[in-house]
Amino acid sequence: MKYAGMPFGMWTLFAPSFRNQLTAVFGYGTNTAKAITKKAKPKYREIISELPEFEKGDRFKMNLVNCAMIGAFILSMPERPDVERLTEYYAKSMMTKPLKWFCRKSGKNKFTPKDISGMKATATLKAADRNPYSWNMEFYEYPDGSGYEGRFTKCGICVLMKKLGLYDLTPALCRLDYTMSEAGGVTDFVRQYTLASGGPYCDCGYKKKGFVKAGTEAGR
Repeated sequence: MKYAGMPFGMWTLFAPSFRNQLTAVFGYGTNTAKAITKKAKPKYREIISELPEFEKGDRFKMNLVNCAMIGAFILSMPERPDVERLTEYYAKSMMTKPLKWFCRKSGKNKFTPKDISGMKATATLKAADRNPYSWNMEFYEYPDGSGYEGRFTKCGICVLMKKLGLYDLTPALCRLDYTMSEAGGVTDFVRQYTLASGGPYCDCGYKKKGFVKAGTEAGR
């Protein structure tokens, strides 16, 4: 994968936040946080350079680029973080004002015909059959009309985290799904399994906030 383009843009957008949260979450001094960030940048570029290009229509390239960035920062820290603190660090680093705006904008389009069509196209693509760093997903609409679920049987983040020797920390990245759903403001995120925790698949369920099934009454 080429560094120019999305990877460069993502570093420019998020690296300051990743640096600042090194102090806020882990308590590193300002100079140490700067040193970690300086070390992480070439590591990030190295990780990106070893990844294949994503095919047109694959919506998950950004997910893997984000994984490369957090991986580079972890590998540049003086001490390996635990999952709990890394979960907090990753969420706070990612949830910048631009990403919160993106989540709200995406929330407005959730469950529209265009959104449903995009999910179905992703399920049909099965990009991980050709690129191990992408995802394979099955799409299920809830029969009661309350939303839908993407069920992932292959996960590029799991593959990359294994390659980086960080697989045990993967659940910290999975938790961001809840945070982004909450920021969107229109869905309740539900999940039973993740591949990273030994489940048969990763289920990403999005239920409409305040959904009441047609023909029912509150309190019935």
